[in-house]
Amino acid sequence: MMDTNRLKKRRNLSKMMKKAGLAVLTVFAVFSAIAFMLPMVLTFSNSLMSQAEINANYGVVFKNATTGKTFMNEVVNLKYIPDIVSFDQYRDVLLKSPDYLLKFWNSVMLTLPIVIFQTLVALGASYSFARLTGRLKEIVFFIYIIVMLMPYQVTLVPNYLVADKLGLLGTRFAIILPGIFSPFAVYLLTKAMRRIPKVYFEAAMLDGAGEFRIFTEIVMPIVRSSVYSVIILIFIDYWNMVEQPLTLLNDEAMHPLSVYLSRINNEDTGLAFAVAVIYMVPPLLMFLYGEDALVNGIASSATLK
Repeated sequence: MMDTNRLKKRRNLSKMMKKAGLAVLTVFAVFSAIAFMLPMVLTFSNSLMSQAEINANYGVVFKNATTGKTFMNEVVNLKYIPDIVSFDQYRDVLLKSPDYLLKFWNSVMLTLPIVIFQTLVALGASYSFARLTGRLKEIVFFIYIIVMLMPYQVTLVPNYLVADKLGLLGTRFAIILPGIFSPFAVYLLTKAMRRIPKVYFEAAMLDGAGEFRIFTEIVMPIVRSSVYSVIILIFIDYWNMVEQPLTLLNDEAMHPLSVYLSRINNEDTGLAFAVAVIYMVPPLLMFLYGEDALVNGIASSATLK
């Protein structure tokens, strides 16, 4: 009886410890989620304020930012609830300020081709790396990894020189072409395809399936979540690019909205908040639409053997 009671106490204690640990993790997760959401909530709420209210709350910040000063002896008033809700900022952005919409479509025209064609190139290259064997394939894949590990600032100068030699400097192709052949997606999809058991390929070949049929009917359904994860990561990476347009595009009219938003002056802070909200919509929609696929794509590395 004594041993049975001790076992019951240990089990109860273990259950209580697990519940306490789960409660602590839940509180930490909720606190972290709130902390990460605060900047987005602040941006959205400030986009509903008037320009006068924004200047009253944050005028000291933008004044110091434009004059180059770093020390502020005044308190910044962070407000999450506007005194008067106003949609004038959105009206001005959508109807009276065509520059912002032009920059938005510049971002779309730069990002979408990179996402589409980089994914297609990565699918073909990754399938080749996963299916082929040999020393040469391993060397090429190792080079891919080395290039991927390099910061973009390192490859920016070679990209500039090559674009200049090809006569592409100052055009969108100077950004799109290097983006299409980026090794990032190739690396991730190759790792996902290599986890597919070889017996799947052997069984398909015994049934007379060719490489194209194996790719479309076996590989793609298995790595679909990984592909969508790659699409989301590529989109977010190039949607927020700044260095490439500043270096490779001479005409400011071709700059994306990510560059234009960084040039905020004291008179357009209200519009900037509204544009920032619009700028956040495409990545948020992609994430919300493909949240399950993104989670499955990340988790597949631990589940697929």
